[in-house]
Amino acid sequence: MIIPPANAPRQKRISFAVLLLFILLGWWVFFAYQPPVPAPEVVPIPVTARGDLAADEQSTIALFRSASPAVVYITNIEVRRNIFSLNIHEIPQGTGSGFIWDKQGRVVTNYHVIESASRVEVTLADRSTWQATLVGVAPDKDLAVLQISAPAEKLAPLPLGESHNLQVGQKVFAIGNPFGLDQTLTSGIVSALGREIQSATGRTIQGVVQTDAAINPGNSGGPLLDSAGRLIGVNTAIYSPSGGSAGIGFAVPVDDVAKVIPEIIQHGRLIRPGLGIAVADEQIARRVGVTGVLIINIQPGSSAEAAGLRGTRRIRGEIVFGDIILAVDDRKVSSYDDLRNAMDQYKVGDKVTLTIEREGRQMQLRVVLEEVG
Repeated sequence: MIIPPANAPRQKRISFAVLLLFILLGWWVFFAYQPPVPAPEVVPIPVTARGDLAADEQSTIALFRSASPAVVYITNIEVRRNIFSLNIHEIPQGTGSGFIWDKQGRVVTNYHVIESASRVEVTLADRSTWQATLVGVAPDKDLAVLQISAPAEKLAPLPLGESHNLQVGQKVFAIGNPFGLDQTLTSGIVSALGREIQSATGRTIQGVVQTDAAINPGNSGGPLLDSAGRLIGVNTAIYSPSGGSAGIGFAVPVDDVAKVIPEIIQHGRLIRPGLGIAVADEQIARRVGVTGVLIINIQPGSSAEAAGLRGTRRIRGEIVFGDIILAVDDRKVSSYDDLRNAMDQYKVGDKVTLTIEREGRQMQLRVVLEEVG
């Protein structure tokens, strides 16, 4: 009978461990000394030469470089008192755009941009900020003029164009600060002419230019330019159910701007020609069957009194309607808004022919226009 050595199981365990060690060592040697796999060759893609920019691109770039220094960023700041601490705080109420009008530091913008402002700041294209003072406003035209004390070398006024000879389809460019993004250029065409929009006072602004150049909140007060870089309008409003640009923007025509701004600079307000009359509310006039502008009162010493116009009066307990204005020269009027828009075509001292209805008869009177508030 053969008896195995007492240490046999231990020897088997050692042999197995040595075998495992050799296997692992061989595995490591095999993979550690594999020849390196060469990296894939990267072939650079050559840049394709673009060539010259198209002529219209070059002209647009030149237009922006020339006009953008005239466009400013306007911040409307309101002063409020904390109801608990009674401390005064300045809060930005809104922003908009504007543009340099002349080398004297006058800036044109929309009235609604600076309406109710306690303080206004104007930031130029070089990022310098200047406190502005109010020169004057024309709310019915949605225009305002500010004054800043920047040196003349920082001021680059825009050249004035014309709006009476604009044509639907011609190119236009808008520069402004939509959503606070300064010096933004958008382009489009004149979509329509002779549009009407309401100003902040409810008055109708006539002859408005419609464009599809993207105009968003913050563009208000900025310039609308033609392809020659001339000012042809002041961007004032958009039509948008969502509040963003829907491709329908409106600009006050530059022919109106060129008339209104000098008067604001000289007088602080728009000098209006008129008749010196008080008229009936349009709804009341329609209720009593009046078509036209019903005169209620004549101011003593006015041009209307001198021309012989009559106001509404009471005779033996009965109300007798005054004269009803039907037309100014050849322009028909059916409301006070129509009458004021007709007056805007003239200046103080001009003579106009009024077609009126008096006691069922039509007649004409010549009236010299006077300054009205």
